[in-house]
Amino acid sequence: MEAAARCAMIARMSETSAIAVIASRDGQDLQALLSAAAGRWRQAGIRLAGLLAEGHDGEGVCSAAYLRDLTTGERFSIQREAPPPGTTCHLDAGGMERACDALLPRTASADIVVLSKFGKLEAMQQGLWRCFSASASAGTPVLTTVSSRHAEALRAWAPAARWLEPDEAAIQSWWDATRVPAA
Repeated sequence: MEAAARCAMIARMSETSAIAVIASRDGQDLQALLSAAAGRWRQAGIRLAGLLAEGHDGEGVCSAAYLRDLTTGERFSIQREAPPPGTTCHLDAGGMERACDALLPRTASADIVVLSKFGKLEAMQQGLWRCFSASASAGTPVLTTVSSRHAEALRAWAPAARWLEPDEAAIQSWWDATRVPAA
């Protein structure tokens, strides 16, 4: 994005937040909702970067086995075979870091970054934190989800984040208000 367009986007951020969040609710497939939005934006020529969660083959409280890169299609394993002692979570922090490392260089040139969720690792400034932080610092719009357990950590990091209803119309309305129209 050109410098003038980036400045215009940052100025518009005072009108609407460049960070949009959908709160997780039982029974809703928010990753499918994010994927559908990403697909529409890609078809419209929007430069997109992001990671979405998919697949869950085991037991435990973690809901994903992989993160899939929306640009390259590469899948990053984020699930351990067995949880560490004292926990039931199978989340592999190393896999999250590898996914973040792969995505990070593309966040600067993206029109929008879609990140599967702001979770416990991000609340501790780990996992996908660097992608969240770099995108926000650059003024690049970010669309993500969060569970109620980590909503306060997200609010502390991004108090002006826009909280969206979990539907396509709300996502599109936020994007229309946030993006800088093509010159």
